[in-house]
Amino acid sequence: MTPEARIAALEAAIAADRPDLVVCPELFLSGYAAPADIACYAQGRDGPLLQSVAALARARSCAIVCGYPERDGGALYNAAAFFGADGTLVAHHRKLAFPSGFESDTFSPGNRVEVFAYGGIRFALLICCDSEIPETVRLARRKGADAVLVPTALTANWPGVAQKLIPTRAFENCLWVLYANHAGSEGGLTYLGQSCIVGPDGEDAARAGAGQALIAAEIDLASVARARSRLPYLGSDLAIS
Repeated sequence: MTPEARIAALEAAIAADRPDLVVCPELFLSGYAAPADIACYAQGRDGPLLQSVAALARARSCAIVCGYPERDGGALYNAAAFFGADGTLVAHHRKLAFPSGFESDTFSPGNRVEVFAYGGIRFALLICCDSEIPETVRLARRKGADAVLVPTALTANWPGVAQKLIPTRAFENCLWVLYANHAGSEGGLTYLGQSCIVGPDGEDAARAGAGQALIAAEIDLASVARARSRLPYLGSDLAIS
């Protein structure tokens, strides 16, 4: 599928459901298991494909998180861009951690976790494996995140990540996690699907099945406050040895 076809499918989904914010999977514009397409469609933050995503956000008054291959000089990054509902680039993230294989051979790593405010909520952007590392999500929480947005490309042989680990990250940090995965098959990989929106209590607010779907839930900041008032996970240091 071409990037233009992916953007058209995204537009159709947004038009049907009219969300305020939509999170697309990792390397959404190029496809994940498509090294030739990754190289072909890699571009800068002001490239034409991302401008098309920005125009879609503006036309539909919907914030969009879009995974894409970013080329910056001689370096290639696995990146995600957050466009506000007016089409403005609000935030950007370069993937920090890579599994062994083509990713570690292809991409340069990022080096920052940024927290930003949008619509009265403080968000952090992470990509796939970034969210599987406890210290990375905890850093986002320490920087003030209420919700973490995670474009991902999780294959079907790792169901525990989506079913157990992601709810744990939400629970232990008392924040929302919006986890957007590919579905179906591509380039010899079969994806798990099971995109999910998990609340700060570690429970699903919404979860997809194995197929392609657009799921939705309201990010309730009152639930964040309740969890943080009850759970001691970011309290004073423990006196242990």
